[in-house]
Amino acid sequence: MQTFLDAIRAALARATGLAEADVKLEAPRDPSLGDVAFPCFQAARSLKQAPAALAAELSSALARDLPEIRAAAAGPYLNFTIERGALAREVLGLVAEQGARYGGSQQGAGKTIVIDFSSPNIAKPMHVGHLRSTILGAALARLFTALGYRVVGINHVGDWGSQFGGLVVALRRWRSEVDLERDPVRGLLELYQRSKQAVDADPTFAAEARAAWQELESGREGEVRATWRWATEASLRGFERTYARLGIRHELVRGESFYEPFLEGAIQRCQEAGIAEVSEGALVVQLGAADKGLAETPCLLRQSDGTTLYATRDLAALFHRYEEFRFERALYVVGAEQKLHFRQLKAVLKRLGLPWEARVEHVDFGLLLGRDRKKLASRKGEVLVLDDLLDEVVEAALAIIREKNAGLAHPESVAEAVGIGAIVFNDLKRERIKDVLFDREEILSFEGETGPYLQYTHARLASIERKAREAGEGGAEPDWSRLADAGPVLTRLGRYPDVVRAAAEHAEPSLLATALLALGRDLNAWYVQARVLGQEPAVTAARLALVRASKTVIGNGLRLLGCAAPDEM
Repeated sequence: MQTFLDAIRAALARATGLAEADVKLEAPRDPSLGDVAFPCFQAARSLKQAPAALAAELSSALARDLPEIRAAAAGPYLNFTIERGALAREVLGLVAEQGARYGGSQQGAGKTIVIDFSSPNIAKPMHVGHLRSTILGAALARLFTALGYRVVGINHVGDWGSQFGGLVVALRRWRSEVDLERDPVRGLLELYQRSKQAVDADPTFAAEARAAWQELESGREGEVRATWRWATEASLRGFERTYARLGIRHELVRGESFYEPFLEGAIQRCQEAGIAEVSEGALVVQLGAADKGLAETPCLLRQSDGTTLYATRDLAALFHRYEEFRFERALYVVGAEQKLHFRQLKAVLKRLGLPWEARVEHVDFGLLLGRDRKKLASRKGEVLVLDDLLDEVVEAALAIIREKNAGLAHPESVAEAVGIGAIVFNDLKRERIKDVLFDREEILSFEGETGPYLQYTHARLASIERKAREAGEGGAEPDWSRLADAGPVLTRLGRYPDVVRAAAEHAEPSLLATALLALGRDLNAWYVQARVLGQEPAVTAARLALVRASKTVIGNGLRLLGCAAPDEM
């Protein structure tokens, strides 16, 4: 596709006098009008012509320059249709040549993207509230990696705060009363909840918890820090099992405590810049000068009792990350409810006059809700543990797979792939800022806009490939002209690299998910009326090439999103 786009852009530049970089091409709003559109407004202004008249003039002038491309004016737009045999030869050849690399590039070579995502709290199992950040962040990491960037995924674990003084005391008092061997994370959760109740009800416990927190903040090694460290490590081991099921990894796991040594430096930086001031005994940064909407909500760096806050730790972490990575972009994949926090953080950076402030982005998202549009909860009405949700969906997927394909080898592993894929795709198919509705029956459907639908399409294409190998078909020279009826599929395949770039640029994986669904729909519509195997050798070869390319693109796209691409279902 790029070869044709380059040819169109060069021909338009010659005809209009525009620089090639200024020739903006887009997809026509109505696909029946062509494959590529050129809005003539900018060129018409420079040439002092009416846009519609210029479009008509160019359609005739370009006929000689573009032998395999037809140009047609439609009002102020010039639409281009690529001859289907030429398009098939170019696109299918490129997909076959690049395979798993198709859609990727080296545009980010030498640049670093830092992505802060997932970020659960220790002493608690990961719950469904962590799911969206985890899935979105991991998808963005894969997208940027495919484009050649160095990606540093950071799990900024919540392992610091006064509440951990209470947890240390709870472990000191009641460790023997819970099961910390078989399931340490759930055992820690029980102690954590018990400690919160004790802090409110028992003054002696509260005083002991405050003392433990002060000792923890002091940095001294001893029983308190050793207990806190054990709880952190036990929690992280539990998290890693969940991440492994989701196919997710972080380059760095750094809790809030990692940045403890850098807190005073961050505060001092603000003081030396003259933007920090004392207000009612606390140290704050007034933000109205950078953001008028924050005139009444200063950023609190240190409380009157001398303790720091989450904003202080985030600021210290951000300074440290820029010094360490010199990032091109720093993405915080955090829910929309934290908009104020990140707005304040960026306002502090503006007041400091840091030139890289614009590179810091809050990638916000909506809620995960049940069918009743309420937050997902367990059957007991409690917060739903993430592993419990995964188990529930995988179990349901296994029942469907056994019903549809009783002879399938290794149905359990396929069910894991389909169940996890269903959850992931359901999250990513919508614009991230929108709430996600979770309906188990709907997301596991093999029809409609679901992950299993695309996975089944991939498996179906793999089946055609296997049958072709068994029958010894597909080895003839393809007659690309016989793919004239596959135009929508060919253009979707050709535009796939642009979709990957756009999904990364806008931090919006839904662009990729919706493009894959559209490819699946067009492909299945074509497949209904175009039999692949058992045709004239040149026809079968061409159609089989389309099948292989479609399987490659669907598989590449699914894996970028974090879904498996099974060959059998």
